[in-house]
Amino acid sequence: MSIYKIIPDRIDVVQSQNRPEDEKSWQYKLYVIIFQANTPAGKIFDTFLFFLILSNIALLLAESVESYSAKYGHIFQQLDMIFMVIFSIEYILRLMCVRSKRVFAKSIYGVIDLLAILPSFVEFFIPNTHMLMIIRSFRLLRVFRIFRMVKFLDESRDLVFSLVRSSRKIAIFLFFMLVLTFFLGSVMYVIEYDHNPSFSSIPQSIYWAIVTITTVGYGDISPLTPMGKVLASFIMILGYAIIAVPTGIIGSNLIKEMKYKRNDLVCQNCNLVGHEDDAVYCRRCGNELKHKME
Repeated sequence: MSIYKIIPDRIDVVQSQNRPEDEKSWQYKLYVIIFQANTPAGKIFDTFLFFLILSNIALLLAESVESYSAKYGHIFQQLDMIFMVIFSIEYILRLMCVRSKRVFAKSIYGVIDLLAILPSFVEFFIPNTHMLMIIRSFRLLRVFRIFRMVKFLDESRDLVFSLVRSSRKIAIFLFFMLVLTFFLGSVMYVIEYDHNPSFSSIPQSIYWAIVTITTVGYGDISPLTPMGKVLASFIMILGYAIIAVPTGIIGSNLIKEMKYKRNDLVCQNCNLVGHEDDAVYCRRCGNELKHKME
């Protein structure tokens, strides 16, 4: 699957293609209100939803404070129930007004919307899981559409694309780091275990190696022997050198992504999005592209 189908488009191409065909139907009118922030009704709806999400997040933060929870617990429960009903109805309305419910459910916004209401229902079986509703904060991505901050979303897409394109190299780098920390932790265990009770096992020593090589340094475990201190110094310096590796990998891909800007042209044959600005034919199926916004 192309990454251009997974990551939200700046005009939400997936949902634009999923609009109802009959413009006189109530589904189409509802679609305009819910999905199109460039209309007066749509902007009012999205703005109201935006502040509703902010209110729900503030409620969850307040509910996690023990003193507030003990004093206003019953009020929090009632408000949680109200938010659950509102967001559930909103999700159902989104499903009702699109042409293909499956396409919406599989889109990035559809998945986030579903995950935003699931914790409320799981709460009936597993207590306190409703706190996971903080995932609704991801729905604030719509702020870019609501307040026309398109350039910010464009830049975020460039960053995400560069991360995706760097994923294989980053995975290899992380695997190498995992092997390295296992080795360094084991070596430190051999050096310290007779002299330092903090290094009581290899897993404990690996934990120390991870904390040290990432330059976090909690200080809860530290070497006592001269050889252990020499090795620790080497690992600390190595940690600073290693930081530059993923930065260089992601940075090079980010430069490439910014160099080759893409538009929102959609191939009418295979529905691929994310072609280069000067593209005439689809890079996947070869179909001629229509240079016209859908």
